[in-house]
Amino acid sequence: MASKSSSRHRSCKAKTASVATPLSRARSGPSRQVGGGEHPGLYRIEINEGPGSGVKILNKPVPPAFKESMGYAEQNLYARSMQLVGDKDPRHHEFTAQLRAFDASKSGAKLGMASLLALCTALLKKSVRGGLIIAGEVNLGGSIEPVHNAVTIAEIAVEKGASALLMPVACRRQLIDLSDDMATKIDIQFYSDARDALLKAMVE
Repeated sequence: MASKSSSRHRSCKAKTASVATPLSRARSGPSRQVGGGEHPGLYRIEINEGPGSGVKILNKPVPPAFKESMGYAEQNLYARSMQLVGDKDPRHHEFTAQLRAFDASKSGAKLGMASLLALCTALLKKSVRGGLIIAGEVNLGGSIEPVHNAVTIAEIAVEKGASALLMPVACRRQLIDLSDDMATKIDIQFYSDARDALLKAMVE
């Protein structure tokens, strides 16, 4: 899950998991994610930033679910650029993204929050904390979609070797059902919106 990045190449390691919800591991450089969808799957998102405009997905064919999630991420970056990246104007940068699947799941569904953090960290030239998993999907309007299987996501995060899990704060009550054994194996933190997630995900 570690990745290398050059001055022009950044990616965010992200894991996204659950039947219909995301869990993502993020870092500067290639980004791994366990994606939601028909089957939980492990992915890596690689994002390159340079002069130009827009987001181009290099996968051929482009997985429709991933294209949708990346579209949500792109629009949120544009709409909330001051909150997320300060005075940097993302419209004056071109991002190229590539999704790499590591198991049977190929859809790339529900990777919006991880994609957004990957775009932000590429533009900011920042790294995401190693071993971090980010769960949650952001929709076109910027709201965080409900996560209905937080316990399953936490269990998958532990199985994948994550050291920390960042989830929407609405998941807090569900996690009462997480076993004591699982709870001692991972540091679970919560975020309220995309900016909060970005601040908690980045290396200080």
